[in-house]
Amino acid sequence: MMARVARREFTRYSIQRGSANAGPFLREVIFQMELNLDRAFNFAVVTMREAGELLRDYWQRGVVAEYKGEIDLVTEADRASDRLILDRIRAAYPDHAILSEESGASTRGASVQTSRYQWIVDPLDGTTNFAHGYPIFSVTIALQVDEITELGVTYDPLRAELFTARRGQGARLNDRLIHVSKTPVLDQSLLATGFPYDRRTNPDNNVRQHYALLMKSHGVVRAGSAALDLASVASGRLDGYWEYHIKAWDSAAGVLMVNEAGGCATNPAGDRLASWASNVVASNSLIHAEMLAALQSA
Repeated sequence: MMARVARREFTRYSIQRGSANAGPFLREVIFQMELNLDRAFNFAVVTMREAGELLRDYWQRGVVAEYKGEIDLVTEADRASDRLILDRIRAAYPDHAILSEESGASTRGASVQTSRYQWIVDPLDGTTNFAHGYPIFSVTIALQVDEITELGVTYDPLRAELFTARRGQGARLNDRLIHVSKTPVLDQSLLATGFPYDRRTNPDNNVRQHYALLMKSHGVVRAGSAALDLASVASGRLDGYWEYHIKAWDSAAGVLMVNEAGGCATNPAGDRLASWASNVVASNSLIHAEMLAALQSA
């Protein structure tokens, strides 16, 4: 009720005084009244831990993988984690939209056309690793309000490492504030990247760029989880990361973490990212211009 009154007052005041004067203050009033971000953040943390424990149980038992594409895998663990997370969101926030790797855009309840709020979910980031028994994978979630990422959580269940970020409040690893590295030049950096699933047929497959950055850095890691790669840049374990043709669920939480940890996330042209993008370059800021130049000349 209060939110509806605030909306009505916002409209009336904007008409009378001009939206440029009324907008920022009343929009924030409406935002705070409609959604408790502290509660949403705690919900995301609890849900990611729960989904992570489920994934760890599947990991210990072993799973059988299926193919979504030529080399794009999915497992029963992906689907079970997806069901758990979506059920939790729908129970707690039935009027919020959901975008998930395994389920796509929400087909029940709210959608991005009817809600200001959207949860972006990857129930298992690193499925190929998971299916092969390689111990690097994560579960990740972000909440966007009016297409701006307000919070992000990525959980590594095998190492019990919880990476979190809230817009304007910094990034953390298990409640400890984290910051990007201080590596000053690309020549001294450790980087990470990934490759698209259609790399066998798509000439824009990052192979040239990988070679170029490999020759200009200490090394390039290919860990297999974009969410953990971005979290590693935010925590200073890696100095930079780039990847092409990724999805919202791969990077929404991680881009926020890098920005909140003092780093820089852009597209390959150098345009700053406030949200996610299909082509992402992230770094400690100090090596960013060199990374962009190397990628653009590859």
